[in-house]
Amino acid sequence: MNEANNNPRDVALIGSGYWGKNLARNLYKLSSLKVIVDKSPETLERLLEQYPGIQTSDDFENILSDETIKKVVIATPAIMHYSQAKMALEAGKDVYVEKPLSLEVHQSEELVAIAKEKNAILMAGHILQYHPIVEKIKALIEDDTLGEILHINSNRMSLGKLRSEENVLWSFAPHDISMILSFMPNSPEAVSCSSSNFLQKGIADICQLFIDFGSNKSASITVSWISPFKEHKLTIIGKKGALVFDDTKEWEEKLCYYPQMILEKDEAFTLSKTEESYIKVSQAEPLERECQHFLDSCAKRSRPRTSGEEGLMGIRVLNAAQQSMDKKGDVVAISPPSFFAHPSACIDVGSEIGEGSKIWHFSHIMEGSVIGESCNIGQNVVVSGGVELGRQVKIQNNVSLYTGVECADYVFIGPSVVFTNIKNPRSEINQRSKYIKTFLEKGATVGANATIVCGITLGKYSFVGAGALVCKNVPDFALVVGNPARQVGWVNQAGEKLDLPLKLEGEETLEVKDAKGRYILSKETLKYEELEKKLQNNKASGSLESLSM
Repeated sequence: MNEANNNPRDVALIGSGYWGKNLARNLYKLSSLKVIVDKSPETLERLLEQYPGIQTSDDFENILSDETIKKVVIATPAIMHYSQAKMALEAGKDVYVEKPLSLEVHQSEELVAIAKEKNAILMAGHILQYHPIVEKIKALIEDDTLGEILHINSNRMSLGKLRSEENVLWSFAPHDISMILSFMPNSPEAVSCSSSNFLQKGIADICQLFIDFGSNKSASITVSWISPFKEHKLTIIGKKGALVFDDTKEWEEKLCYYPQMILEKDEAFTLSKTEESYIKVSQAEPLERECQHFLDSCAKRSRPRTSGEEGLMGIRVLNAAQQSMDKKGDVVAISPPSFFAHPSACIDVGSEIGEGSKIWHFSHIMEGSVIGESCNIGQNVVVSGGVELGRQVKIQNNVSLYTGVECADYVFIGPSVVFTNIKNPRSEINQRSKYIKTFLEKGATVGANATIVCGITLGKYSFVGAGALVCKNVPDFALVVGNPARQVGWVNQAGEKLDLPLKLEGEETLEVKDAKGRYILSKETLKYEELEKKLQNNKASGSLESLSM
């Protein structure tokens, strides 16, 4: 073991297969490898001989309980990355995850959130960002050597290794996506992806990916594991010149520069063939640099270059590309979701979901629906196109909100509530043009199993009792129950019943005060007047009177 390094020996490597063996070699070289976890006794025995002084184990959970292990490096099959990274983070470990960070956007979002909560380092294994030539390309871009970046193309092709747990997009493209995202000044806006599978049903062997960055900037990626030759070539085209990184060539010829290919004069462009030149870059092993960067980030408690957030952006692009592939190349927008959706939920493209909202199991949010901030959509809920929900609306399980339903802020809808949008439905007659609107005003509550007939309004902070059948408008603050629903009282903003009659005769009024204001009953109408607002109105009236004197 190399004792020249000052790295603490506190790393557990999980998995020592195809790529794990390379991580083991570099972590051992950096004097940081303490234990390797693998299920194969033969593999562990061989590793003990190869790396004297290390420990081995076949028990991942036991490693997590070991307080001398501070860092966990995960190099298992991609399908295991999320669960193992989550367990390690929750155990208080700093975590490095070989690409991809996970296979689902919501999983990566959860890992990033746990890392923040635990103040842990989370790093994605995107090795090419630690390649000296990629670092040189970044420096040239930052120095404006290429001018404005217009397009980036990457080809990554070779013969084998076939995988059954992931397709070639997820196996090859993460490296290219990570590089391209680091080069482009814009965030990706949309993706289209086409693919072909020949060797295994449903598992793509070739993929062609196009990424739109907006502002007339784009990138294209081709990946294949059935190519008879190896090609790892990256081309970056700018207004002042181009760079070609060919990783199959000898080191001295890997990075080539083509100056000023695009000439602009009097708003017209011409193209010219220019003489290339090779750019010298000091040679170093990318994986060793990547491993040392992880160790340094943990020691300094600093954000890694390929942080969890950077890995998450790559997963968003991959996820959109997979959706496009499943839709035969349709363009799929990339909008970093600021909401949570359970993996069983179906979120249609074209729906709008506000920041902080949560969509739970088996719910369907349809195209054209609008959900405000901090809403909570329970299990088995359908939100149809045209439905609008304000902020902090809570929909309990087994509710279908049909086109025409509109909810203001802070509305509560209990389990199995039924809404309608047609008063005379017939299966054989299409009445989509006749949908009738239903409005639920701010703070309204609808109890479990109630039915709301379309074309009515539930007033502000009104309260519909469980099982009620509501066929007409409900006044602000009214409490209604029964079949058909009838008013039986008044409630305050907290849903508590007020000691007031249902109505008053003549000009008489009654009021009930609370800490912030008062409820005033006049005839059959209850209004709420906030003290602060009343004071402001009085001050304004006083000011107007003084001006008129």
